[in-house]
Amino acid sequence: MAQIAEYFRSIFFPNLGITLRNVGDHISIGNFEIRFYGIIIMIGFLLAYVLVTNEAKRTKQNPEMYLDFILILIIPAILGARLYYILFRLDQYIVQGDVGATLKAMLNIRGGGLAIYGGIIAGVITAVIFCKVRKVSFVLMADTATFGILIGQILGRFGNFFNREAFGAYTNSKMAMAIPLDYYRSDGNLDYLERTGVITQKMLDNVVNIDGMDCITVHPTFLYESLWNLMLLVFLFIYRKHKKFKGEFALIYVGGYGLGRFIVEGLRSDSLMIGNTGIKVSQALALVCFVTAVVLLVINYVRCAKRGWPVAVMGDAAGTEVKISGECDPADTEVETSGEADAAGTEVETSGGSDDAGEKKKDDKDATK
Repeated sequence: MAQIAEYFRSIFFPNLGITLRNVGDHISIGNFEIRFYGIIIMIGFLLAYVLVTNEAKRTKQNPEMYLDFILILIIPAILGARLYYILFRLDQYIVQGDVGATLKAMLNIRGGGLAIYGGIIAGVITAVIFCKVRKVSFVLMADTATFGILIGQILGRFGNFFNREAFGAYTNSKMAMAIPLDYYRSDGNLDYLERTGVITQKMLDNVVNIDGMDCITVHPTFLYESLWNLMLLVFLFIYRKHKKFKGEFALIYVGGYGLGRFIVEGLRSDSLMIGNTGIKVSQALALVCFVTAVVLLVINYVRCAKRGWPVAVMGDAAGTEVKISGECDPADTEVETSGEADAAGTEVETSGGSDDAGEKKKDDKDATK
């Protein structure tokens, strides 16, 4: 029986000649199950902290501020991701006449059911409030957090892999992923997945037999999105020394992720929909994000090109908050070290040109705004 169950948990990439045996979705400690999905999310938060604090140190910010933010963010991000998912699938969670059962179903995230856009929206709201309280630059913080968001998304998608969810439509392409139908039968979800169109008739019409098991072959969209985000992250690492203005990294992420998500979402069979319109929520939102980010990037690049490209200045070794006036908003010129003014209340400003008197030029203060 154990051997049969092991076969059900196999995942194949038949056209690549790859077979993964006994791919579980949880570990058991006594009678308690810990889902790999949750473990991956926690690992994502830890690696996000590493990348974000590294970027904070590079730009002379206070890394401890980001630790505070990440600890505050965990619960709102998960709740936001869950709420977003539930809002578009209320029928799955409402148990008529039983409020307790409804709440239990809504709060049970061990098996998945999180939407990244909901997490990002909750994260942005949390960040705005955090920056307001700490009196730090939201735009600079958004640039820094971009590295953490991407690594979290890269890893998070593999939670979908272990849960055999968030896959795409039928395909027999080189990248096709084959999942045994008996895996879904074993947990009683097959009928529901067929009824809701997650497992489509085309998938069932093109079932392939691998090792004596009937399997659907689908696009591994979790992998496509993860690889796309990895390319975005690598690009930002290469490009970060050439940053032109505050907010550039955040806009590149919003536009880049929006483009990738729009394409990948078109392949998904389990997308959240806007009512009965047939419009995929995430695809529509991805398009809005892409267009908005591109417009804002073009506006800022044109502005900087007209006024002269700035030289990136990070701040002094002592961690003093430095603002440097110039033709265009220099990269990382407003450097937050603690979320508050320094002990002496010092604010240093340097002109984009020379200062014969060697005095601080207050007149240039707004030149970077």
